[in-house]
Amino acid sequence: MLYYLFDYLEQNFQFPGASLFGFLTFRAAMAVLLSLLVSVTYGKRIISFLQKKQMGESIRDLGLEGQSEKAGTPTMGGVIIILATLIPVLLFAKLGNIYIILLIVTTVWMGAIGFTDDYLKIKRK
Repeated sequence: MLYYLFDYLEQNFQFPGASLFGFLTFRAAMAVLLSLLVSVTYGKRIISFLQKKQMGESIRDLGLEGQSEKAGTPTMGGVIIILATLIPVLLFAKLGNIYIILLIVTTVWMGAIGFTDDYLKIKRK
């Protein structure tokens, strides 16, 4: 979305620095930085929220070493990864590109499957 905004500003107003968004490397670097910022900023909050809602994983006792450490680990942590992927893509990518559309559809689709799986795991407890 920002790509189209700055393209408009460059073409109509010769806005200084707007042509920078035309470079794929600049948009990729900004997307990486924003992704890191989103995951660091909201990751802790999401994990705390999931722990408050007691969306932890129950572990079967198989006698494996280090197995008990995973008990209580919140499920649905993939929400952090999905947000950290989709927000920068929606802001910095050319949304008309077929590969970007495939990335968005696939990420949302697989995220919905993962969410459903985790939700059913929690409800069956």
